Amino acid sequence: MSEMQQGKEYKSPPRKLIKFFEKSRDQWKLKCLEAKRLIKQLKNRIRFLEKSKEEWKRRTKELEAELAQMKAKERKRETSVHREESCGRKNPLPHSEQEESEKLKKNEGCTVISRELNDEYESDQDQNEPHDELISQESPETGVISVQEGALSLIIPDVFNMFPQYHQYSIGHIMLFISLVLAGAAGLRCTSRVIDAVMTSLQLPLSAPSWFSGRLWLQRLGYYKLTRPKEHADDWVWIVDHTVQVGDEKCFVILGVRLCDLPTYNNSVSHSDVEPILLAPVKQSNGDVVFQQLEDTISKTGIPREIVGDHGSDLKSGVEKFCEKHQETCYIYDIKHKTASVLKHVLGNDEVWQEFTQLAAQTKRKVQQTQLAALAPPNQRTKARYMNVDILIQWGIKIDIFLEKQKKGVNQEFDQKQVEEKFGWVTGFRKNIKEWGELLDIVTTTENFVRMQGLCADSYLELENLLSDQAHTEQTIKVREELLNFVREESSKAKPGERLLGSSEVIESVFGKLKRLERDQSKSGFTGLLLSVPAMVSQTTKEVVKDALEMVPTKKVLDWCTKHLGQSVQAKRRNAFASSDKPEQKWDQFSGAE
Repeated sequence: MSEMQQGKEYKSPPRKLIKFFEKSRDQWKLKCLEAKRLIKQLKNRIRFLEKSKEEWKRRTKELEAELAQMKAKERKRETSVHREESCGRKNPLPHSEQEESEKLKKNEGCTVISRELNDEYESDQDQNEPHDELISQESPETGVISVQEGALSLIIPDVFNMFPQYHQYSIGHIMLFISLVLAGAAGLRCTSRVIDAVMTSLQLPLSAPSWFSGRLWLQRLGYYKLTRPKEHADDWVWIVDHTVQVGDEKCFVILGVRLCDLPTYNNSVSHSDVEPILLAPVKQSNGDVVFQQLEDTISKTGIPREIVGDHGSDLKSGVEKFCEKHQETCYIYDIKHKTASVLKHVLGNDEVWQEFTQLAAQTKRKVQQTQLAALAPPNQRTKARYMNVDILIQWGIKIDIFLEKQKKGVNQEFDQKQVEEKFGWVTGFRKNIKEWGELLDIVTTTENFVRMQGLCADSYLELENLLSDQAHTEQTIKVREELLNFVREESSKAKPGERLLGSSEVIESVFGKLKRLERDQSKSGFTGLLLSVPAMVSQTTKEVVKDALEMVPTKKVLDWCTKHLGQSVQAKRRNAFASSDKPEQKWDQFSGAE
């Protein structure tokens, strides 16, 4: 039989055999990789379960110790009551402890602790133990405050004892982490270390979550806020804009607030006032795409009363097309972009302004490494520069005043000769700086009025009264009239007794916070942290956090990122520059096999 096998000849040509064997090899390779992946997944699962088991053991021991202590105190209390009944009297309240209790009652910050201490005393009067020892005790060697187990319930809020279903960390942990990241401007890794340092310093039996867990909490909270049902009404305001990063993608964002929920007069819209409506990353955007996105969003809130945004080409085209179809919706141009457009038209064609900015930039380079660095002009932005001309104009006003004071001998901290050499050119623009200052005052007054008061039918008259004495040159009068006409035109879109929103700065603020949170990652295109945008806005209560963690599994977040984001720029770069440890065999290696 073996001789017959040895003499057998295969009829298939070598090229087909090679292809067959290569395909077989690839199949076995995939099976091997899948087996390795499954083994790694199981190992991670085992490690997680072991860690969880140890944590539950630790918590069980702590609860058993606390239960034993409570039983001991209960026995003491029963013995005391029995002794008092047998003696027919009660021990009087010690004078020193009565004063201490009254002090605690007067302390507003310790109201809860005071009540607990008084209750503890009334139930255990004859023990005469000082209550200060119950709260804390400082170690003389380390200076670290240690908390006795019996006082933990007085110091740790109840929110740290509330756990979402199937979660290891409490609502308190999650809210603390999210608050430090969003409100405290701390990074993800920094937040994890801060919580760990606080728990260690206070010797509290609370663990610190990892930064990756906190990142998932942030994403799940954002996904929950984005996808939860919104109330359908006819007074919604949509605040719309695009945000861009490295790559070919841009993200269309809609934040919403109802007219009935706008802040009162003299208050601007904040992050907590708006709801996330839409978060749509796209690779291509034009008027038709924006129009379709707006149409699809109607199912979430109904047709809006107002849309606020800038006049970007694709955004303006899509919104105007939407408003043509839905006559009840009005399109309001953001006041900050309008004033920036006016400044660009006025200053962009002003040769004196161009010369002033060039000299300011040159002066900054000359003095930034000298003792005159404190007087240096501010940095000038290359993007959206006319939205930030105020700091340069204010610098010109201040440096001109400083030069006058130094000539009079009021301020001699800096060498007068050097100051005159580097900054003397500013005096040549004194007349222009005064006119630019008036221009800035008109723009600032208009922006603050529309931001704080909104747009009503009579807004034009109120603003005209505020700007009546702020224009004294031909140019500033022209700018004042242009802004008044703009406010009158936009205010005419409001119905009698209606107050519209005139600013979209809240969405610009959200984009700024996103870039601050991403830090260097913002240079690598959109990542999963894009879901932190919905997490930044609206109210974040313990009920919202609990619902988000229980109703949004991690898989939904990962699926959303895969569907809307795909590979980030950094991932594509890593794959492109990756080097293979074991190069694959090439076809030309078998070229001589046939």
